[in-house]
Amino acid sequence: MGYSDQRFDVNLSILFTELPLLERPAAAAAAGFTAVELWWPWIETPTPAQSELDALKKALEDAGTQLVGLNFYAGQLPGPDRGAVSVPGEESDRFRANIDVAADFAASVGCKALNALYGNRVEGVDPAVQDELALENLVIAARAADRVGAVLLIETLNKPESPLYPLVSAPAGIEVVDKVNAATGLGNAKFLLDLYHLAMNDEDLSEVIEKYAAKTGHVQIADKPGRGAPGTGELPLEDLLDQLNKAGYEGYVGLEYKAADAAASFAWLPAEARPAK
Repeated sequence: MGYSDQRFDVNLSILFTELPLLERPAAAAAAGFTAVELWWPWIETPTPAQSELDALKKALEDAGTQLVGLNFYAGQLPGPDRGAVSVPGEESDRFRANIDVAADFAASVGCKALNALYGNRVEGVDPAVQDELALENLVIAARAADRVGAVLLIETLNKPESPLYPLVSAPAGIEVVDKVNAATGLGNAKFLLDLYHLAMNDEDLSEVIEKYAAKTGHVQIADKPGRGAPGTGELPLEDLLDQLNKAGYEGYVGLEYKAADAAASFAWLPAEARPAK
């Protein structure tokens, strides 16, 4: 067991960010990886020109990299926003405008996982109203994901870094997953289990894995504290990923950590373990 048994992918929205977007897939490939994931790359628009979508598709293909995870439009991320799903008004409208664009792009590159960040609480808006809007939007997104053979991911973040985000525990994320699946009957809403965020919330990671591995559609990792590469902090990430394997999780593990020099930061992972099996 250990890292060599995992299917890793590189998050190109947090690593290799010193490079233009279209050069990052090749950089990941040069470091030995064949799978990548992305936050929604066009922060300013949910509906980029087709030429921009085509250029990203070509960059992924030319590098020989498979996109395995993509966020729907999530507002200013990186930045103050944490998604648009539950944010009334213009942001919700932008999310809806993005749903088919993101799903169709995912289909065009064979990406099977779409992540919908819930969005921050808004001052002066009843949380129940936000939750109702979120469920409406997530149902539409789940149906669009199903149309292209993908899962819809629901992610919990951590309260210290995202104090206005309401999903800051594994049970809170799972509750939304279950609500979406009950509303659609499709069963394609899944939990995005991010070991860094859960650890920052002081959750029992082994217990979360044991309880929720079957409902998990994607995993992300970073060490704690600092959100650095594995081995820079205190988390037993290798053991935790082994636990996930034993619990039946066979999906990808996204490297969503911070590093001043991305290429140098992969020293913890043997070269032969980098291509996704």
